[in-house]
Amino acid sequence: MVDETRESVHARWVRVTHWILSASVLTLAFSGFVILMAHPRLYWGDAGNDLTPALIELPISRNFRHGGWADRTSISENDPGVISASRTFDTFNQNGWGRSLHFFAAWGLVLVGSVYLIAGILGGHFQAHLRPRLRELSPPLVWRDLVDHWSPKGRPAPRGPNYGLLQKCAYSAVVFLAAPLAVLTGLTMSPRVSAAFPFLLRVFDGAQSARTLHFAAFLVLLLFAIVHVVMVIRSGFRRQIRAMTFGE
Repeated sequence: MVDETRESVHARWVRVTHWILSASVLTLAFSGFVILMAHPRLYWGDAGNDLTPALIELPISRNFRHGGWADRTSISENDPGVISASRTFDTFNQNGWGRSLHFFAAWGLVLVGSVYLIAGILGGHFQAHLRPRLRELSPPLVWRDLVDHWSPKGRPAPRGPNYGLLQKCAYSAVVFLAAPLAVLTGLTMSPRVSAAFPFLLRVFDGAQSARTLHFAAFLVLLLFAIVHVVMVIRSGFRRQIRAMTFGE
């Protein structure tokens, strides 16, 4: 006989990895924003710098300012095409600690995330609770679940892993798409890793393309986190936090 009470509570390993991963993602978001402030421009391909056209420009620090260049000087007399240029204003460049913190937090995401992934697959957690069934993906059921989520009088959210359709889709997208993409593109940006595994540069079409995709994956994770917190608050903040922390 199946113990229904047990099934309605988050497993201990889910609760522990949830909070460690939450802390890692929050730290990664903060330190990643500091790193991005030092060079708020995104490119596509193998190379990109202040003197090349950007794919996306983000006005999030004074480093975004155009112009303000000192006279360009040739680095080599034999190759006047190679030049150097510097800003005429103070640039934001205090990101050394941000990079160290980012790499440190990334290990928390990779190691604990791997434990969560392996335990979820071997223990049947993903199969039982996160994988949307084909019959659930019909447009009427998707629409009804969407209305229930945002309606003030929608059905109450469960304390445990009895997720609704939209929750299953969101969690599956984060666990199997956005998070792995963030990890792989982050590794691709490491010169040591890309030298050892050059195929990563071919997969993501260059280090700068990997950086742009890394930022896109971060936006997906950030959007998920914001919506997740909003829904936790709407469905009973204290009840949900107690369930995810103590399994009550």
